[in-house]
This record gives sequence, structure tokens and C-alpha cells, in this order.
Amino acid sequence: MDSFEINKIIAAILLTALIIIGIGKITDSLFHIDRPEKSAYKIEGIEVSGAKDNVVEAKVEEKIDIAELLALGDLTHGEKVFKKCSACHMIADGGKNLIGPNLWGTLGRKVGSYPDYNYSKALASYNKNWTFEELNGFLIKPASYIKGTKMAFAGLRKEKDRASVILYINSKSSSPLPTP
Repeated sequence: MDSFEINKIIAAILLTALIIIGIGKITDSLFHIDRPEKSAYKIEGIEVSGAKDNVVEAKVEEKIDIAELLALGDLTHGEKVFKKCSACHMIADGGKNLIGPNLWGTLGRKVGSYPDYNYSKALASYNKNWTFEELNGFLIKPASYIKGTKMAFAGLRKEKDRASVILYINSKSSSPLPTP
């Protein structure tokens, strides 16, 4: 098979993909679905926070007992889970900033205050300290916890993973906070 035949095969694949995408775009413009203004049924425990372009955002209000959550975690598991974070963060005393700031001594420190790191406006203006509760909420889904953050991490859904990472980050400090 010569290079001309390979070029024809690749062109056919690309053309097919382009046609499929084009058909999808055309059908989206032809068939518009109107969403109802009011939900047909109400789910308990969900509070509607507002509507934008007929899309309703819902937030579940739930109070997490941080002591119970931290009881699920352990340091060795936290070190394993932190490897996801180590692509962007270093956690060493005097370590450098990577894509994200160095996380040494994070708990107890003001949010967005690690030196020599250019934080997003959202984190720099977030006027709280990192506590166990704040870090837990942030690690669930950073982009929705502090709107406007540059952190593109999807979050840690499993409670054990979050608890373990929080304990691990707390242990990496000159003066770790006492666990609740």
C-alpha cells in the first residue's frame, strides 16, 4: 500500500467524522426542547438557588461532621490519593510552586496566601483560612466551591479519599492542626 492509499483512508475517516459532527449540529438547531418552568415533582432536601436561561441550579444543603469524616481516612491512603494532586502541587517545606502552589502548611493558613504564587482573583479575595471543613468542601469540587478559581481539578467524590488527603496535607506542616 503506497502513501496515496493511506492518505485516501485518512481523508475518508476525517470526512466521516466531519459529516457526523455536522449532522449533530444541524439536528440540534432543528429540534429545540423547551424545558418546563416548574418541576413536575419536588425532591426534598434540595434548594433552588436561581435560574439562568431556563436551567435551574440546585444545591443540596447537608452538614458534614468533620470528625466523623476524618475518622474514615488514614495517612498512607492519603499519600496514595495525593499522587493525583502531585501533577500540579508540591508538598515540601521550602518547595517550589508548580502549576499550583506548594501545599506545605496549608491548613490554618489564609486561603490564597502562599508566597510567590499568582492566585486567581477568586482565591485571592476569598477571606477565610483553610480549615478541615473548608478544605473538605473545596476538594469535593473546587470550581463550584470557590467560583472563578483557576484550579481545573474535578474533585474527590469519595469521602475516604478526601479525609485521607486532608489528613496527609495536615501532616505536612511545621505545626499541624489538631484533628477534631
